[in-house]
Amino acid sequence: MIIHYNPFVFPGVKNPVITVGTFDGVHLGHQKIIERLKAKAAELDGETVVVTFDQHPRMVLAPDDDSVKLINTNERKFERLRSSGIQHLVILPFTLEFSRLPWQTFIKDIIVDRLGAAWLVIGYDHRFGHDREGSKADMAEMGRQYQFGVEEVDEFIIDGQPVSSTRIRQALGIGDLTEANRLLGYDYSITGKVVHGNRIGHQIGFPTANLEIEDKYKLIAANGVYASRVEYHGRTFFGMSNIGVRPTINDNKFAVEVNIFDFDNEIYGETLTVSFVERVRNELRFESLQQLSDQLKRDKVNIRNLLTS
Repeated sequence: MIIHYNPFVFPGVKNPVITVGTFDGVHLGHQKIIERLKAKAAELDGETVVVTFDQHPRMVLAPDDDSVKLINTNERKFERLRSSGIQHLVILPFTLEFSRLPWQTFIKDIIVDRLGAAWLVIGYDHRFGHDREGSKADMAEMGRQYQFGVEEVDEFIIDGQPVSSTRIRQALGIGDLTEANRLLGYDYSITGKVVHGNRIGHQIGFPTANLEIEDKYKLIAANGVYASRVEYHGRTFFGMSNIGVRPTINDNKFAVEVNIFDFDNEIYGETLTVSFVERVRNELRFESLQQLSDQLKRDKVNIRNLLTS
């Protein structure tokens, strides 16, 4: 996948088949659009192009809204798009000025003149331009005018409801990783740098890697203990993660930490990606570190069985 940060120097691409969106999550609904994009490109002997933005529109339109949280960082989103087989990713800077662009100008100046669209694939609820004024019918008319095809991909339904980033965020917010991962089509993950903690885990036989999450917009799942998989230098390890404030040690400082099974490397300063498979229990306060250690032993057995079943 080639990443293009400047559509004004977009190279000649054969019969570009284009879709546009924020693609937070790159979930099953997005993947349905991408599969149609690839199929259409094959029909037209063309190339696939995803157009997205350097930041989520809500970050620009409501900069003081602290509730804006994203399922994936940009880096992880780009990785998901690359693994889906997309050939070109165009990243547009989303600014207030850009948000006020009439949809006709966006289609004419960027989709047609700069990217040379042969075909445009849109999601069932997608709209273009300022105040989302550009509808599917509008796109079809523009297509006839500028000679590119337009098609809409139907919503992807699971349990009677469309798959959406909002639905996935809600599942993560209550710690329902089974539901969130089912809608994503892969395991939700967090990437962070390993930083020094209070080393209580070492004292009770469960050393943890404490993750510093640099992206303040990254959505963190609900507090609790999770069965996890940990990516480290191309290898995958089982692990037991905790999200929360560690009430037993009266720390009251939010942390994301993981005890990596069968692992004793020194990894301070390195980057880990932790994928969350299932939430196994609430975060609890124990009367002593011994009680906490006893519970963690039970959790480890439970999680190892869960991950190997």
